[in-house]
Amino acid sequence: MKMTRFEPFRIADFLNHDLGRAGTATGWQPATDIIEYNDAFLVRLDLPGVESSAIEISSDKGILSISGERPAFENSEEATLTRNERASGRFDRRFSLPEMADVDAIRAQSRNGILEVRIPKLAEVQARKITVEAA
Repeated sequence: MKMTRFEPFRIADFLNHDLGRAGTATGWQPATDIIEYNDAFLVRLDLPGVESSAIEISSDKGILSISGERPAFENSEEATLTRNERASGRFDRRFSLPEMADVDAIRAQSRNGILEVRIPKLAEVQARKITVEAA
């Protein structure tokens, strides 16, 4: 009798991977890294070929939204696309912001095809000891 290992979450992992990376109703999703520092979060997106003017970033109700568009190659009389492996069209990414995020100080910079969104953390409120005075 052949033994088969039962892995109940394997299909869920496959579906999450497939649904999260295979493309969306908006077109494609750029690869993203999120790095946490002591004083900030850094969200890095791979956006080669996307002009900074084509990127929209907003923060509303604890959600950071990043969207934009990479133009598709247009065939012309001089050039015809013979192979297409790069995604094009609209993209849209959304991230939940932690309560400690300082949304008023979020900054973004695009350099060499990488968008970096820096989200500073709020200064922690320090516990304060209150002395009781005798009346």
